[in-house]
Amino acid sequence: MKHLNTIGRYWRKKYGQKVYKIPISISGFTCPNIDGTVAKGGCTFCENESFSPNLVDKSRFKLNLHSKENPYLEKQLLQLQMQFDATKERLENKYGAKKFIVYFQSFTNTYAPLDTLKSLYEKALSFDNVVGLSIGTRTDSITEETLDYLQSLSKDKEIWVEYGIQSIYDETLEKINRGHTFSNIQEWILKTKDRNLLVCGHMIFGLPNETQEMMLKGVKESLKLGIDSIKFHPLYVTKNTLLANEYKQGEFTPISEELYVNTLVKSIKMLPDNVSISRVTAGISDSSLLDPSWCNNKHKQIYKIKQALLKEGLIY
Repeated sequence: MKHLNTIGRYWRKKYGQKVYKIPISISGFTCPNIDGTVAKGGCTFCENESFSPNLVDKSRFKLNLHSKENPYLEKQLLQLQMQFDATKERLENKYGAKKFIVYFQSFTNTYAPLDTLKSLYEKALSFDNVVGLSIGTRTDSITEETLDYLQSLSKDKEIWVEYGIQSIYDETLEKINRGHTFSNIQEWILKTKDRNLLVCGHMIFGLPNETQEMMLKGVKESLKLGIDSIKFHPLYVTKNTLLANEYKQGEFTPISEELYVNTLVKSIKMLPDNVSISRVTAGISDSSLLDPSWCNNKHKQIYKIKQALLKEGLIY
C-alpha cells in the first residue's frame, strides 16, 4: 500500500504538524468575465456563493487591475480580520489547530491594484501562526508586478497561487465562457513557476463534450507545466447559472459518479510523487444543487473514492 502525497501530508512533513487553510472572501473582488472585461456573465457554471460561505457582502463596488482607488480597503481589511479570527477560533477549539494558511478563495484574488493586494496579503501574513498564503485567481488576471511581489513574500512564507485551469481545450473554454485560451494558462503558469512560486491547478471533470480521454490528457498536459499540487472537481449544476439553463433544455448531461471516480483514480495514478493532491471532489448539500444528486454528500463521495483507490493499492 502507498500513501498518496496529499497536501495535508505535505504540510505535516514540512511543519511537523497539521496545517489548516482558512478560507477568506473579500467583498469588492470580482472577475474579468463577470465585469465585462473579457466576457459577461461569468463561467457558465459559476454561482460563486455556492462554494464561498463567507461571502455575504453584495457591495456594487468592484475592483479591477486598473482601479485608481479603493475606498473600501479599510472595510476589506476588517472583513479579513473578522473572518480569520472566527475560523481560527473554531479550528483551535475543535482540532487544536496551531498553524494556518490564509486562503483567498472567492472570485479572482489578484484582480486588483497591487497596493490593495499588498495591504491584504501583508495583513494576512501578520496574523499569529500563519505560515503562508494561498491565492485563488485566473491566469488572465495577474501581472508581472504582482508575481514579482509574491516572489519577494515567498522568501519568508509559503506562497501558493491557485489557478483555475479547468480544461486544456479551447473549444471547451469557449463553451463555458471562460474568456481566455489554454495558451494564456500555459504562459502565466510558466511565468509563476519561473519565480519559484508554488502553483495549484484546478481541473474540472465532466465539462461539456469532454470524453474521459480528453480529461486525462488535460491532467497530463497540466502536469507538464510544473504545477505543484492539483485539485479535482466534478462539474455539477446549481441554480441561477447559465449551465442550469443548458441542463433544463437538455443540452448538458452531468458526469456520472462511476465515470468521475474512474477518471479520478486514473488521473491520480499518473501524478508524480512531488505533486500533492489538494482536493479529490466537490459538491454542495443544499437546495441550490440541481444535478448530479451524488454531489450532494461529500462524505459519501470521499468514501467511494477511498475504496476505489484502495483497490489500486493507494491510501488517500
